[in-house]
Amino acid sequence: MTQWQKSSFSGGADGNECVELARGEATLLLRESDEPDRILPVSRDALAGLLRKIHANRA
Repeated sequence: MTQWQKSSFSGGADGNECVELARGEATLLLRESDEPDRILPVSRDALAGLLRKIHANRA
């Protein structure tokens, strides 16, 4: 069973729209809580690049 981790930026109540992350066999997995069947496999490097880009755009 896949163990999903909710983003720390999400609210505490169930049903909030949020991004969730899990560890797959060879990749990391991303999904949105409002569409849990749409899962995006990503490498660690790709996820790190995405997070750097998001962080840079917030500044």
